[in-house]
Order: sequence, then C-alpha cells, then structure tokens
Amino acid sequence: MTRPRFLLCSSLIPLGLGACSLTAPSAGTGPELPAAWKNAGGFPLASPTQDLSRWWNRFEDPVLERVIGDALKASPDVASAAARVRESRARRNAERAALFPALDGSATASTRTTHSDSAGTVAGETYSAGLEASWEVDLFGKNRSAVAAAAANLGAAEENRHSVQAALAAEIAIAYTSLRATEARFEVLQRNVKTREQTAQLASWRQQAGEADSLEASQALSSLEQARAGIPSLEQAAAQTRNQLALLSGQSPGSLDATLSSNSKGIPNPARSLAVGIPADTLRQRPDVRVAGYQVLAAAATTRVADAARFPSLNLSGSLGLNALRAGKIFNPETTSANLLAGITSPIFDAGRIRSNIQALTAAEDQAVLAYRTTVLTALSETEDALIACRRSAERLASLEKATVSAREADALAQLRYQAGEIDFLDVLDAQRTLLGLEDSLFSTRTDRTTAYIRLYQALGGGWSAGS
Repeated sequence: MTRPRFLLCSSLIPLGLGACSLTAPSAGTGPELPAAWKNAGGFPLASPTQDLSRWWNRFEDPVLERVIGDALKASPDVASAAARVRESRARRNAERAALFPALDGSATASTRTTHSDSAGTVAGETYSAGLEASWEVDLFGKNRSAVAAAAANLGAAEENRHSVQAALAAEIAIAYTSLRATEARFEVLQRNVKTREQTAQLASWRQQAGEADSLEASQALSSLEQARAGIPSLEQAAAQTRNQLALLSGQSPGSLDATLSSNSKGIPNPARSLAVGIPADTLRQRPDVRVAGYQVLAAAATTRVADAARFPSLNLSGSLGLNALRAGKIFNPETTSANLLAGITSPIFDAGRIRSNIQALTAAEDQAVLAYRTTVLTALSETEDALIACRRSAERLASLEKATVSAREADALAQLRYQAGEIDFLDVLDAQRTLLGLEDSLFSTRTDRTTAYIRLYQALGGGWSAGS
C-alpha cells in the first residue's frame, strides 16, 4: 500500500512543529493562505510574537494582570492540561522503550526429599540463576512509527495546554471588561437617579405652588422609580460576573472581591499599536492549529504502524542459566548453560483483519487532515472577524462620544430651562432618556471595542509563550 506523502515542514502547514522527519498525507492538507489580511488596514504588519505572548499587560490594568496571572497558576483546567502532557510524555517514553531489548533475571533455590526403604529419607538441594533477554527487531519500522505517533500525541498535548491558557486568558479578560462596564453603568445610573430625585422634588414643589398639575409630578416620580429599578439588575450582573471570574480562576465565589474592588480603572483600553503580521504568522502562533497539525502527524504514524503489521517480524531471545547442587558452586563455569533463539512470524491468513484495520486508520487519517483544514479556515475567519469588529466598533465609539457630549449639554440646558419655567417636564424627561440611552450605548460600544481586541489577540494566537 503506497500513498503520496510529504514533509509537513515543506507544506502549507507553517507550524514549526520541530518534527520535520514525520510525514503525513499530502492531498489537500491545508487551504491556500492569503498574502495579507483583508481588513488589516491601520494595523502594523510586524511580527506579532512579542505583542501576543502576554497581551493583557498592554491594557495597563494591574488588577487585570494580577487576575489572569493568578488564574493561569491556579486554574484546574490548566492543571488538567498539564497532567495530560505528563501522561503523553510517559506514553512516548514507554513506546520508545520498545526499541531496546528486554532483560529479566531470576534466582531459585529448591529442596527435594526422597523416601527409600533401604536408605531412609534422602534430601537434595538445587540452586539456579538465569538471565533471559528478548528483542523484537524493528525490520519495517513498526516500533519507530509507534514512537513517532506517541511523540506527535505529546506535541498535541503540549499545544492543547497552550490553547487552554490562551482561551482562559481571553475569557477572563472579557469577563473583567464586562464587570468594569457594569460598574461604569452603575455609577452613571446612580448620578441619573440623583438628578431625577431633584427633578421629582422640583415637580412636587411646582405642584404645591400651583405652577404645575399632578400629571407632571406623577411623570417625574415614575421616571425616578424607573431609574431606580435598574440598580438591582446591575448589582446582580456585577456580583455574578465576580463569581464567574472566581470560577475561571479556580477559586470559590467571593475570593476575588477584594482584588477586583481595588484600583478600578474602568473599562480597559486596548493598545492601538498591535502588530497583526501575516496569515502564516497566525498559523505558527495559534495553538489549536498546531494541535491539529500534530494530530495529522499522529494519525499518519498510526497508519504506518498498522501497515507494518502486513510484514514479517523477527524476534530474538536468549537465556543464560546456572544450575548447581551447592550454593558455593553456582557460578562455576561447568554449571553454565546458554541458548539463543531467533523466530520469524508472518501473517498468512487473518480474514482481512489487517487490511480492514489499515482502511479504518486511513479514514481516520483523512479525518485528521480535514480537521486541520477546518481549523486553518476557522483561524483565518476568526482573525478577519476580529479585525472588522475592531475597526467598526472604533467608528461607532467615535460617533457615540460626540453624541453623548451633545446629549449631556442638552440635558443640562433642559434642567435649567425647566427650573426657569420655560419648558414643561416632557422636554426634560425626553432629554434624560436620550442621555441615559446614549451613555448606555457608549459603555456597550466601549465594551465591544475592548472585547474585539481581546478576540483579535486570541485569534492571532496570543496568550502563551514557548517557555510557559
């Protein structure tokens, strides 16, 4: 059975896996990569490696840095991924041991009693020691292919740990951003409640003075209570997000409350100098793409193991024995016996079992190749989506900031004119609602922009380094 194969290091897989001696199927392994990002206008194109390894430091938020740093050390998910690396390394070492001979030793002492009518009871002792060695000669590379498969699985486990780290850092940063946005909304709503309390009090005084009817006072009170009703929802959202951050960090609810309440800087602002590199950089950096590449290597090596089962295997075995009637003479050369055996076994008839196994593993290999292709396309799509989100959210933010400034001025002017009796309460209420809606949209857009950058860092493969 022959199949076209090629070196992964010379293919479209720009992974730098460090396993260029491993081969994999060549047909349609990876999609053709674009030369540049379609939506990367305004982003520098230098290598993004330094920007990405610990990207959360670029937000210049000490609390965020501390939470993510502690989570990477304490998270059960990261610890579990590290345990899988240790397991895979041990399995690789076990497969490698099969390349060498096995040597066993033994030693026995026995007493034999013989009953005779003439001589009575006669007792005899025997002593023996021996060494047995066995070795399967890897004529057709079956054992070497098994080691290659185990080594690829180890590489995949290591990259999976990096993937867990990157995903955890991103999810914590997004939850942290959501928390800070909720806190900012809470502060704005509290100020809005105070303003509406003042307006409701003024409307009550105007009613008592006969300058306004009860409708105006009722509208002012309704507007006040409507604003107050939003406070419990924001408090609930903030508390639940703190619990989510504690869960992501591998801690119990409430463990991070003191940390999160210190030195709050509001919604984190992303750095604007992120280097996005070229699409090939993303495939080198993204751990999920590297996992998929290693899985292709492992599947190809496993197929070669099954293919080698069609050929004969050579087994060598030998033994060295020592037998004596007295312990003191057990190492006498005259008591030594040795033998060496060589055996060749080859499948003759197995009702198609080997062929079916090869076909099954070949299909699994094809699935791994297709999964790699899907992972590459997903990486390209996620990066383009994040670039679009970064650009469009920045555009929305610029417009909303201008609109919010104007709405604040309109609200302040409406308050003054209402106090002077120049306008009725409906104009004031309309100005308040407009301002509150714009401020809420402003915080949402700031959150979207920061989240877009976090997703871009993640899409480019950030959140881990080779030494982590």
